[in-house]
Amino acid sequence: MEVLVFLIPVALALGALGLVAFLWSLRSGQYDDLDGAKWRILNDDDVAAEREPQDNDPT
Repeated sequence: MEVLVFLIPVALALGALGLVAFLWSLRSGQYDDLDGAKWRILNDDDVAAEREPQDNDPT
């Protein structure tokens, strides 16, 4: 039972830390653009740049 004196405050502190981190992420705008990630994954500009021949390419 003596271990509960240590574990309960640690659990409450970790829960409060998680809540603070979540509230910080809300205020900093982490969830503002939910659709942007799904469109960015479909954008393959880097693949198209690899396929274009370079000026110093002998082919």
